[in-house]
Amino acid sequence: MALQVITLDDLKSFKEEILAEVRALLQKHSPALYKKWLKSDEVRKLLKVSAGTLQTLRKNGTLKFSKVGGIIYYDQEHVHELFVKAGGK
Repeated sequence: MALQVITLDDLKSFKEEILAEVRALLQKHSPALYKKWLKSDEVRKLLKVSAGTLQTLRKNGTLKFSKVGGIIYYDQEHVHELFVKAGGK
């Protein structure tokens, strides 16, 4: 049985390959996680709330939003924070 030496460069290269594959899989299966801005339907699905509840969250200032041309957008990071506070996984 031959002894094979693994260098730090080998390990770094292997790590980069794995990370690239994981990122590709995550983007393929959950693209909403990588978007900066989410639309109302995406936020309702993530938070598991109705349209009325989402409107209440906007109205009382719990959920920050921006409105562009009649479409409401939510910052993905802020929605994630709210999701975690609500006990989401």
